[in-house]
Amino acid sequence: MAGIFKAYDIRGVYGKDLTEETAYRIGRAFVTFVGCKSVAVGRDIRPHSEPLFAALAKGMMEQGADVIDLGLASTPMSYFANGSLGTDASVMITASHNTAEWNGFKLCRANAVPISGATGLADIERIVDDGDFAPYDGAPGKLSRYDILPEYAAHIRPFAHLGRPIKIAVDFANGMGICEAKTMEGVLEWDGLYGEFDGTFPNHEANPLHTETLRDLQALVRQGGYAFGVAYDGDADRAGFVDEKGDIISMDLITALVAQDVLANHPGGVIFYDLRSSKVVKEVIEAAGGVPMMSRVGHSFIKQQMRENNALFAGELSGHYYFKDNYTAESSSLAIIALANIVSNSDRPLSKLIAPLRKYFPSGEINSRVERDPKAILAELKDRYADGHVFELDGVSVEYPDWWFNVRCSNTEPLVRLNLEANTEELMAAKRDEVLGVIRA
Repeated sequence: MAGIFKAYDIRGVYGKDLTEETAYRIGRAFVTFVGCKSVAVGRDIRPHSEPLFAALAKGMMEQGADVIDLGLASTPMSYFANGSLGTDASVMITASHNTAEWNGFKLCRANAVPISGATGLADIERIVDDGDFAPYDGAPGKLSRYDILPEYAAHIRPFAHLGRPIKIAVDFANGMGICEAKTMEGVLEWDGLYGEFDGTFPNHEANPLHTETLRDLQALVRQGGYAFGVAYDGDADRAGFVDEKGDIISMDLITALVAQDVLANHPGGVIFYDLRSSKVVKEVIEAAGGVPMMSRVGHSFIKQQMRENNALFAGELSGHYYFKDNYTAESSSLAIIALANIVSNSDRPLSKLIAPLRKYFPSGEINSRVERDPKAILAELKDRYADGHVFELDGVSVEYPDWWFNVRCSNTEPLVRLNLEANTEELMAAKRDEVLGVIRA
């Protein structure tokens, strides 16, 4: 299928890699593989999401599955619908932060358990390619419509416990954050940018990880009067934040603050943070009475680790925030409300709450395109730094008292990714260059 089956979802250029015929076949293959009788399906605002939905639903119903059309929805809303409606499965039609010509599918079993390359996507791809659909000659499934937003909003709003009213700035990027933010009506006041649906994303790429996309939000916040600013990605399962001065806050530090709010109501709970995060995140979780646990990168892995350990919350450096209270899946609304709770119950602005957490010096993620086998590079790093605490949760990580690093390989390219942090800027720079020397030798 022209490489549209990725590690965590299905994604391709509409009309080229991803067509209505492909969507129809994926619908049949999905029901064949999962054996589902009911599927909740949401979609983003891209112009081609509607015809892809029609084709996908046709394939599913021909295999005997009932399709519940959620209409326009954020990805967190689709996860909530899967769990709360008790469906056997769900599909979200979206290409997330990709540009307008892209589209795709995020697939889940019951209770919003994701289907990744390792847990079914490869099997579904084989069924699509071979046309090996399960025989079915019964009555076709039925199509119904369901507006999940009122129930999702009623679920989210009680998590707010503001000490004082606050106002935030929001960049919707013309995407599904427009739906997601409706959960916060009556809880938070906000001014918004690009709050009109437009699946061509005319103003900027809907990706808060690319800091240039935050410039308009920063400019709005710097006009004054906002507690913080938030920017959604295209399907609103990720969020980026700036403080009241318009300065960008790294996602791991947001994880630390959200964890404090979650633990205020559930002391002693398990909180996961991804292994690229600053070690201050672990320290904050412990200080708040929680049990910190490190996760590997990737939403399907994190959600599995959360379920296995009955975790309350997890934060990923890419801006995904996962909550047990949203069926162990993302909810950008819950992350925003948790941050609002923290700020509104403090006499300090967000910049002052964040300042003590910036005690270490991160390199940021550094990608190196390599000629030799990436696995050989990881083996060399393990050997060279064997005097540190070495572990292999995801790639190779090595910890020392005053610095640490993680090196991972890309799943799709000859890239090696380095994240490193140290107690001083000078040590970070020296160790960064040292480890990069090994990687790029």
